[in-house]
Amino acid sequence: MKLLVVLLALVALCAGSPVIPQDNSHYVEGESRYIWMPDGDGALHLVDLQAPADVEFAESRSGANNAYWLFTRQNPRNHQLLVNNNANSIRNSNYNGNRQTKVISHGWNSNGNSGVNTMVRDAFLAAGDFNVIVLDWRGAASGVYTTSVRAVPDVGRQLANFLVFLFRTAGGNWNNVHLVGHSLGAHVMGNAGRAAPNRPVRVTGMDPAGPQWGGNANALNRNSGVYVESIHTDGGLLGIMDPISDADFYPNGGRNPQPGCFTSACSHSRAYEFFASSVRTNHFGGRRCNNLQQARDIQCTGAGLQMGNAQLGKRGSGLFGLRTGSAWPF
Repeated sequence: MKLLVVLLALVALCAGSPVIPQDNSHYVEGESRYIWMPDGDGALHLVDLQAPADVEFAESRSGANNAYWLFTRQNPRNHQLLVNNNANSIRNSNYNGNRQTKVISHGWNSNGNSGVNTMVRDAFLAAGDFNVIVLDWRGAASGVYTTSVRAVPDVGRQLANFLVFLFRTAGGNWNNVHLVGHSLGAHVMGNAGRAAPNRPVRVTGMDPAGPQWGGNANALNRNSGVYVESIHTDGGLLGIMDPISDADFYPNGGRNPQPGCFTSACSHSRAYEFFASSVRTNHFGGRRCNNLQQARDIQCTGAGLQMGNAQLGKRGSGLFGLRTGSAWPF
């Protein structure tokens, strides 16, 4: 994989493009053509943000190909496959309509086994007796980044349709649903929340993807749930910096480098690591900021609100800043 990274850089150089620093220090939102993005295993890929979307590919890899993996305390490591419009797949599973349902979505070039899913899944199951559903949308999430961006709305809509079928088949309701997504997955959850017949009670975006999402009507926003929050850790690079939710948290200024990180990719991943840690111990106390600059400078002293956690009744609004440690549990 390291050889692939080197070859990509050489290709860019031979094509007349400048060498792109892997810390993304070159990147200017809305202006730069190239950016390094990590896949679900942390390997870096040089992405051309001006590459045309493959419309035919996007249509063949729509949300109809979503896979839904159920984990519970009865099967914490080996998933049970829930199939949309297949009632037996649900009735023969460990799904319980009386439990809270937590849904997790990965981002670009990732899958159901990627670190974000396993880390957040394990945190949820340690914290409570939940239905944890991992959304695997690897088909639409693979390939050209601009194509995956185009696929996001349909992936979200199909997730909402599946949850409607799930609740009708075996019980459950939107007041017991918490949607959690990382990077492109945050925008998937935003679309799912807006497509649902009733708004899910909580939606959490973990460093919602930034490239091609500034001003994008399909991005995660306040209308995606009853309470929507975002955790910004690589703002202005791989993640969005501007507030887009009811509550927007900016740990350590909300941007690269996060403590213990030397790359944009590491800072981008910190969002789901912070969230998983917060689900287990709920120890991140944010303070309200008067404006975004205060959040960037970590100079917020207003009212408190905890960052992350698994509480469905959580409410709050505004921008919040805080400091964390450099290593787990931060």
